[in-house]
Amino acid sequence: MTAGGLVILRYCRRNGSALAELQGENVAQRIETAELLTDWRAGDTSSRDALIARLLPELEQIAASRLRSERHSSLSTNDLVNEAVLRIVKIEPLMQNRAHLLALISKLMRNVLIDNARARNANKRDHDKVELQTRLEGVGSVDLHELDSALIRLGVIDAGLADIVEMRFFGGMTVSEVAEVTGLSEPTVKRRWQSARAWIADAMANPLPQS
Repeated sequence: MTAGGLVILRYCRRNGSALAELQGENVAQRIETAELLTDWRAGDTSSRDALIARLLPELEQIAASRLRSERHSSLSTNDLVNEAVLRIVKIEPLMQNRAHLLALISKLMRNVLIDNARARNANKRDHDKVELQTRLEGVGSVDLHELDSALIRLGVIDAGLADIVEMRFFGGMTVSEVAEVTGLSEPTVKRRWQSARAWIADAMANPLPQS
């Protein structure tokens, strides 16, 4: 971890609890978030840090829920959040609002978990099963490798459906947040989520043979 990364994370942890709104944002907070994103895109790193601090407790809840059922993981909640944050600060900030940022975080957390699992199993003949714990109603823990494989297959068929699954499974995003990111109505997101969830379940139950 770089010195700059440590400074960012210390700032976020010091200020995150005071700034967090775990159940979404009111109008004033949405305006402030939009202003912070605008300033971040203009190169203001203090706005970037303040925005990450605002979301940090929510990220920690998401990370904790993802790792809760993982007995073999070498990642802690802090590790997962820290690595996701460090990846966020390296990218160009094209996000327009909080929901877009959460969608990006969903993708980054997926990448961190997959990269960690692959590294851990790189030199093993028998791979450890890595389980992902979700907060979704009716969905318990799922095998991370099977989910990632199914998502890759779904992405080839319908990238939009794969994005919805990624945001719901890895980011814990609500239907309304997904609707905001995708520009779809909430009823449409619900229908597409149901279709995607059924497709993923079938794909995980019937994985492609490994070569």
